[in-house]
Amino acid sequence: KTQAGVIIKQNMEGNVMGQLMKPKIDFAFKEIMGDSEVRKGFLSAVLKINPESIKETKIIDTFLRKKHKKDKLGILDVRILMDDGTEIDVEIQLIKFIAWEDRTLFYVSKMITEQIKEGEDYSKIKKCIHIGVLDFELFKDTREFYSSFHLMEDKRHTVYSDKIEFHVIELPKLPKELKENSSDLLLWAKFLNAEKEEEFEMLAKKNLYIGKAYDKLQVISMDKKKQLEYTARQKAILDYNQLMKEFTEAGREEGLREGEEIGLKKGEELGLKKGEELGMVYAYYDMNLDTKEIAQKMQLTEGEVTDIIRNREMDKKVNK
Repeated sequence: KTQAGVIIKQNMEGNVMGQLMKPKIDFAFKEIMGDSEVRKGFLSAVLKINPESIKETKIIDTFLRKKHKKDKLGILDVRILMDDGTEIDVEIQLIKFIAWEDRTLFYVSKMITEQIKEGEDYSKIKKCIHIGVLDFELFKDTREFYSSFHLMEDKRHTVYSDKIEFHVIELPKLPKELKENSSDLLLWAKFLNAEKEEEFEMLAKKNLYIGKAYDKLQVISMDKKKQLEYTARQKAILDYNQLMKEFTEAGREEGLREGEEIGLKKGEELGLKKGEELGMVYAYYDMNLDTKEIAQKMQLTEGEVTDIIRNREMDKKVNK
């Protein structure tokens, strides 16, 4: 067992505490990343640098960031400042997000613009990195679980600027079994995706920094207040996921009905695409976003959003 001790946890009154938190729940992940040694190990694995070269890191912007002022879920990301001024935003996303690439591009751009004030020298801009840990498949052209992106020329690969990087970890693509020479990055990804004690124990033995992360996970899992916060956050995520699933299914059925007129195969393709689109519109509308805000998020016109919502309300009346 690791330093934090046995996983059968009891509080001061002797009541048995809950099970280990799942690291991929963003609340638990942020708590774990509160440890400087854990941050060092995780970042060195993702960025492929020697952990000893990371002298100091600190957490910044430790509040729950909302996608929108009316958003009930919000984004609990981890903003890290490196000793050389590099800013890193780490975000875990458990449900498929259609405009993920656009959103991360927007956030990194904002990180850059926040660095300088009017009249200041552009040379003051420091590197900004986004690390996305996704519990869905983003790229259909590869089975690799990790992808990294930089700004460079298409043919010569000449770097245009090293000030922006994107790193994506797709958890559903992780191999089931580990090999003897598994990379530290793979070990970290498996740790974030783990749920069973034996998985955590095995991974903790393979990597010093993951061992520290496991120690931290056990400590926060014994904290009654943090358990309540974790449970509330987990419930919010599950409720949101279920809502999105229901709306997407409803939208897919509507898309399939519309697609029947142009043939079955085309109808299925339209249904899938239309389903996701309608599902997202329904979800945003039920989260109290207005038509203008939904249109901006979905890259639709306000008229298209209005028609989708009107048709949905009409269907509700007909089916009553």
